[in-house]
Parts: sequence; structure tokens; C-alpha cells
Amino acid sequence: MKGKRYDMQFGVCGINYKKADLDIRDKTSFTDLKKAEFFQQAGKEGIEQCMILSTCNRSEVYFLYETEAQFDIVCGIYEQMFSEAVPGEYMISMCSGTAMEYLFRVAAGLESLVLGEDQILGQVKEALDFSRTMGYDGKELNKIVRDAITCAKRIKTELKISEKPLSVSYIGIRMVEEHTGIAGRSVLLIGSGKASLLALKYLKEYGAGKITVCSRTFSHAGRLQEEENELQIIPYEKRYQCMAQCDIVVSATTSPHTVIRREDFEPAAPIIFLDLAAPRDIDMGFKEHPLVYLINLDTLQKIAEENRQQREQLVEDSQAVLEEALEGTRKWMLQSRVDDTIQSLQQRCSHIVEDSYNYLDRKMELGRREQKLLKKVLNASLQRLLRDPIQELKQLDSKEKQDEYKKMVNELFHI
Repeated sequence: MKGKRYDMQFGVCGINYKKADLDIRDKTSFTDLKKAEFFQQAGKEGIEQCMILSTCNRSEVYFLYETEAQFDIVCGIYEQMFSEAVPGEYMISMCSGTAMEYLFRVAAGLESLVLGEDQILGQVKEALDFSRTMGYDGKELNKIVRDAITCAKRIKTELKISEKPLSVSYIGIRMVEEHTGIAGRSVLLIGSGKASLLALKYLKEYGAGKITVCSRTFSHAGRLQEEENELQIIPYEKRYQCMAQCDIVVSATTSPHTVIRREDFEPAAPIIFLDLAAPRDIDMGFKEHPLVYLINLDTLQKIAEENRQQREQLVEDSQAVLEEALEGTRKWMLQSRVDDTIQSLQQRCSHIVEDSYNYLDRKMELGRREQKLLKKVLNASLQRLLRDPIQELKQLDSKEKQDEYKKMVNELFHI
């Protein structure tokens, strides 16, 4: 901060997915240029600590302010900046402890569309880094955001919410990994839509070997090749021939008919079928085959729902961790209100020590060792005198008491 801090409060305003549809969220998205413009406008109104969190699902401004008028001004700047989207209907705004708790929940993924997701934590870090780059971070903002990040990491470490996957594609690929392992295995991927792209991503993460793609539309399969240029693409009609050479088959088409029919394929070696389609791509007749391990959406959706319920329970369990962390940050914020008084007391102490030392040094013939000892003794004595008042100031648990004590200290010590 460029100046004295008096009664700093924490606030947030903006919109997120809970109040606004995708069209509104698109219109209220911050570019880096818009962020810089927002900082500049807020700075003119005395806002010197500010962070903008802009993701696909949220467009929020976190800031420190001193008066209710400043809080309203920041919200007004936001509304004016996105006036074409009429954000007033969708705005959220919170202050003090409520705003702080909201940031802690956001950082931990507890306010995300996918409960407990990890991506938001990195986005919060990037938002703080951008504020620092623009010169709009500060002691209080850094403390609050870093405490929120630390709390989020603790929740993720202790409760492992994100380890309960909700994506059926990921659950399916992980089931394949647990059953037989994926690293180095040959895979046939049938289909070229979003589900196939997601499955491809997870297969690569688990170190799949040769991956072959087939799709009814050859050009669509080419799009997957843009994501992974080592893919081999074959005509859809050759899927059975390729299948005979593969360890794993993942099918994720939008076909209304069965894509892999039991009467058209007889496995000669162990093979895993992962069916991510609805309606089913793979004939249920394979389920009884001794060489086949079949996974389909019936199983995957059941697991996804169980994981969702477990995540919700873990979110409830995380509240205790969150409250403990919040209490520490709130206490720090309260204590920071008396920092200027403590600093003034210590400066007053330094002046007294310096005046006393200069007087005694003139009156006494002291060597360099005695001079240093004298200054240390004088400083230690006065610091000892101030220790209890300073501790008392730090332990005050209300703004009213702080204001009363600060006034008293200022009058007693002529600060």
C-alpha cells in the first residue's frame, strides 16, 4: 500500500455460473487489457489492492477497501465496464468475513461446477501473480489469498476430494488401468467426438502404446490426429481386423446401432472393451466371453454417482479445515489494524533511546564497547516496557476495543 492503512476490509464482486448463463459469462469475461483498465479505474478511487479472477465460469474482482462508498464504487466500475451484458441482475457482492470465506471456498474448488476440481487453484495463483505484475497486490491481499491457497492445498491433501473422479471417460480409463494396465498396450479408439478426444487424452496420460483411430467420417478422425500426430487412422470398415491385433478397444460413437457385434468378432486373446456410448456401441453378448472384460456406461455412471455423493460428503467434512484457516486469517486482519499504532510506539521508543544515548554519551567518557552496550541496554529496557501494551493490542478481539485502545495509546504517548 502507498500510504497508511486504517480500517481495511475485504470485498468481492462479479458474476459466476450460479447466477449467469454462458452467454452472460462470455460477455463479462476479462481480457488482460480489460483487467488493466479495471485496475486503473479502481486505483483512481483509492483501491490499491485488487485481484481479478476470470475463468470460463466466473468473472470476479477481489479487493481491499476502507469505506462503504469505495465498495459501491468498485461494484459500479464492474457494472459499467460490462454494461452491455446488464450484469446487475447476475451480480454477486460480499464483504468482510463473508467475502473471505467465499475466496477460501473458491480456491478449494468448493464453489466450482465440478466439486473439488483442481484447476481453479492454479487460476487463483495466476490471478494474484497478474495483480503483482500490475502493482495492485499488497500486504493484506497477499496474506488473504496465500492463506486461501494454503487452506485449499490442505483440504486437497487431507480429504483428497479430487481423487473421486466424476468423468465417466476418466473412470473408464482408470478401470482399464486397474484391470490390466495401459502402458505400452495397443489400443483401438472408435469414434472421433468429444468423448473420444477425452479418452485419447487419458490414454496418453497412462502411457498407451500404439493408438489407432477409426471413424465413419474420416475427416473427423483427422481432428484427433491434430491433437496426437502419432495416431494411425484406418477406415471404419477395417475395425474388426484391427481389433484382432489390439489389447484394448475404446468405443465412443453417437451411432444408434451396435458398432461391435458379437457375431462379427471372435477374440483369440484377452481383450478389454470400454464402451463410452449411449446407446451402447458394444454388444452385451461379449460380457460372457472368457477372454473379454467389458466395461460400459451402466457401471461407469453408477461409480460416477457414488463418487459425486462422496465428494459432497467430503465438502461437508472440509468445513472444519476451512473454518480453522479462516479464523487465523481473520485474526491476522484484525491485528493488522493496530500495526500502525505498534509501529508508532516503536518509533517513539527509538527516538527516546537515541535522545537518552546522545545525552549520556556527551556526559560520560565511553569507549566504543561501552557505547554499544549502553545503547543496547536503553533499547532493551524500553522495549520491555512496551512489550505488555503491544501484546495487549494484538490480543484485542473487536474493532471497538482496538479503536478505544489506539486512541488511549496515542494520547498517552503523544503519537
